[in-house]
Order: sequence, then structure tokens, then C-alpha cells
Amino acid sequence: MPSPALVPETDLYAAAFAEVERRAKGEPSWLLALRREGFAHFQEAGFPSPHDESWKYTSAAPIARISWEPPAAVPSRRPLPLPMDLSEPVRLVFVNGRFSAPLSSERSALPEGIDLHDLATVLRDHPDWLQPWLGRETPHAAGSFGAWNTAFFEDGVFLRVRKGARPAEPIHLFFVSDAPGPPTMSHPRNLIVAESGSDASVVETYAGDGISLTNAVTEIFVADDAALEHYKVQRESTSAFHVHTIAARQGRSSRFTSHNIALGGALARTDIRALVDGEGAECVLNGLFVGGGAQHLDNHTTIDHAKPHGSSRELYKGILDGRSRGVFHGTILVREDAQKTDAIQTNRNLLLSREALVNSTPALEIHADDVKCKHGSTIGQMDANALFYLRSRGIGEEDARALLTWAFAEDVARRIEIPAIRAGVEAALGLRLPGSNTSGGERP
Repeated sequence: MPSPALVPETDLYAAAFAEVERRAKGEPSWLLALRREGFAHFQEAGFPSPHDESWKYTSAAPIARISWEPPAAVPSRRPLPLPMDLSEPVRLVFVNGRFSAPLSSERSALPEGIDLHDLATVLRDHPDWLQPWLGRETPHAAGSFGAWNTAFFEDGVFLRVRKGARPAEPIHLFFVSDAPGPPTMSHPRNLIVAESGSDASVVETYAGDGISLTNAVTEIFVADDAALEHYKVQRESTSAFHVHTIAARQGRSSRFTSHNIALGGALARTDIRALVDGEGAECVLNGLFVGGGAQHLDNHTTIDHAKPHGSSRELYKGILDGRSRGVFHGTILVREDAQKTDAIQTNRNLLLSREALVNSTPALEIHADDVKCKHGSTIGQMDANALFYLRSRGIGEEDARALLTWAFAEDVARRIEIPAIRAGVEAALGLRLPGSNTSGGERP
């Protein structure tokens, strides 16, 4: 049960939700009911407390104690803290959770077989497109932050990759927080549907300045024989708070790959839940979190094998410096009917300072008797002998540390197939060294 001291803090948002209900009068009855259920759960459950097992190592108190306000209807006129040059041919851009048509690509740039819309437009014009999917993979029991999002979301993305479509270019979704004034909150809601036989890559990037809260939910449906490569890159400011729930459901012989890169935020948490709900489906979760200063980066993952002959591979790595804190909690669940499951989970963590700390809790929950499952976790500091060897060969200490850090992260970074994302990871690891490949490729 949540701490009674925290529950009343949700009452701060009762008036704001009344305004949401007023604006939502034109929405279908099923959607308004979903919002009301979400807010009721949010009020009843309250913000997570240390007594909640899944929040044992992460305190939500810094979020709960702030009275977050919706962003202003008109954004500030100062230059936006954009994380990119907006050269991507297929993109949607959101500022403080609201769609920005001038910053987004033209409709004519969409590849054949792709339906890409801002969610607010779909809610207004085609709410029937959403009814089979919205809220299906994020029940309120998933957590109070997901319920909070369900009650308050205004905008986000509806993406449908039609049957057999195979776009050559990745689809980029950018969420920029611009909070020069009071602390502001946004609740992006994203719905991605990959129909049978399709194959696509989707990138979600979160960035911004100021004291802000991004509370996002992404629901993903990968149909039979479909493949989806999903990237999530979190680069928000070190005064920002970020909570993201990602829920995916897979069909028969499908493949879902997640790359979760966490680089920013004062407190940032990502929950990824993948339901392997089709025979012969494959699930891959890759993650890299890099923290410094007083950052707190939390990653919770669950791979739920519900059908036989499924496979999953999970590799998460953490690099912590300064007084930063990292959390990895990964669960592989194999249900009774999921015979012949093959699952491997690995978590490795590198501490670059004596004050950095990581809590790692990998877990297996197996209810079938004909499976191959294993997991492992390590936490260590930089190899002093390797550092000495490099320095003895004339490499400066800073460059030597950067090279060893890259060597640790390389097996996650090399799986990033989009050059711009890999280049960003290289920059975060301090790899802009003489002779490095700044185009985003692998080091020579």
C-alpha cells in the first residue's frame, strides 16, 4: 500500500482533471470513461513510496512534492532546446507535449504504407482508430504514473505501419520540453501498430531545458510475422524528471527489438514490459544508461513469455560517475504453456567514481519445465591494470579512461544501426578524441 502521507498530494490535480473533463466532452464515451478510471486509480494509489517493491531504490518524493502545471498554451519565443538539426525526412515534433506542425516533416515525405498522425488530430477526427488499442497494454495496475498519463494526455503519436510495408528510413518522434518558468508537466501518449509482415524502425527522442516532468506512455503492437526496431533516447536536462512506460505485445513469429538509451534527467525511470504472446516470437532488449553528478537513472524491464518456442535476449549496461545512482531490475517470466523458451538476461555496470552506486536485481520466474534460461549481473570499477597499460603506451589519462569506457559500452553501442544515435552515444561517452570517427560509425 502507498504511504498515506503521499496520497493527498494527488489531490493537487483534481481541479486540473476537472478541466480535462470539460475539454473532453466531445470525446467518445469509452475514452472519457478510460480517463476517469485512470484518475481514480491515480488518486487511490498515490505516488509510489519506498514500500512499493518496484520503487524500492527510487524515491518518487522529488516528483510528488512539486505542484506541476500544464505548459502555457503559447510556448516561449526563445530558441527551443532542440537536440538535432531536424534533417530527418520522416519526423513529428512535439513541444511541451503538443504537436508542432512547423517543425515536423511534410505529409508528402511519408513512405508508402505509413499512417503517421499527431494523436490530438486522431482523437478529434478518427477516435475509432484508437479504440481497439488505446489502454490495452497499460492497465491501471501497471502503476500510478501510467494512470496519471491516461487521465491527462493531450497529444502524442498514432503510427500504423500497414501490412507488408517496409520503410527504408526510420520514423523519428521528438519530444522537447521548454520550461523557462514554473515547473511544467506533459503526458505524451504514443500508439504504434505494426501490421503483419511489416518491418520498420521508430525513434523516440526526449530532450529539453528547465524544470519539467515528462510522464510518457508508449503502447506497441507487433502483429504476426512483423518486425519493429524501437529506439528510445532520453537526453533531457539534469533538472528534469522523466518517467516512461513502454508496453509491447508480440504476435506469432514476430520480432521486437528495443534500444533504451538514458543520458539525461535528474531522475529518470523507464519501465519496459514485453509480452511475447505468439509462438516463435523473438524479443531483444538492449539498454545503456550513463549518469554523472547527482543523476538517478532507473530501468525496469519485464519479458513475459506466454507462448512456446519464444526467445529473448537482454543486455543492459550502466556507466555511473560522480555521485550518480543507477537501478536495473529485470524480470524474465516464463509461463506454464511457454515450453521451449530460450532466454538470456545480462546486466553489467561500470562505476567510474567511489561515490557512484548501482542496484542490480535480475530475476527469473519460470513455470515451465522444458526451457533454457539464464541471467547474470556484475558491478565493478575501471580496471586499474588496463588503465596503467594504456598510459604506459603514451595515452593520456583522460583519453585512456574514454577508451576503456567505450570498450565497456561497445557491445551495446554497436547494435545501434542509426548513425545519428550512435554518434550521440559516442559524444556522451567522451569519445570525441583525435582520430575518432565522428560520422557515427564504429571506431577504427
